[in-house]
Amino acid sequence: MAPPDDDSDSKPLLPKLSRRAFFTGAGASALTATLSQSVAEAAAAASPAVQGPEPASLSLSINGRPVAVQVDPATTLAEVLRNNLGMTGTKIGCDRGACSACTVWLDGEVAASCMTLAFDARGRKVTTIEGLAQGDELHPVQRAFVENDALQCGFCTPGMVMSCAALVERNPKCTLDDVKQAVSGHLCRCGTYPNVFKATLAAAQAGGKIKGKS
Repeated sequence: MAPPDDDSDSKPLLPKLSRRAFFTGAGASALTATLSQSVAEAAAAASPAVQGPEPASLSLSINGRPVAVQVDPATTLAEVLRNNLGMTGTKIGCDRGACSACTVWLDGEVAASCMTLAFDARGRKVTTIEGLAQGDELHPVQRAFVENDALQCGFCTPGMVMSCAALVERNPKCTLDDVKQAVSGHLCRCGTYPNVFKATLAAAQAGGKIKGKS
């Protein structure tokens, strides 16, 4: 007895593909590959050049003047200021951004230099405690700190001054609460906070900026 007819074996394993569909699919695949390559090339071009581990050339703008150093890409801005440029006004306390003794300005904004890679400061204006005054003329906050005895050991003072000066330049009508907020991240082991508050408010009332300084 003959087995029943089974059409399953006679059906084509693959659907029929027209000439038009074949070339359309091939074109789409080629376009996808081209776009993928273009995206990869663009991403590679946009990626920053890899630095290190050997020392590399670095140009910075410190207190209004250009400087050039050779440093390891893992070096922090605080280390460059102190060790490479001899600008020891910026202090390193905790070295992990918790005490704010290392505070500087980057484009006028306060920043912890111990937590900032020196290479990340490229193209930005760095201001340190050494550059806050103009010649022999102290910044109003510096002068007020002296007049109001707002320091004892002095280790935290440069960072305090930088944060308080940024506040009074930004807000000459700052309040006591504003000052407390500005120094909230600063650790003063000597406990001179009351005089720091007094000095900052006095500097704000005096104008907050060096005459002729914008």
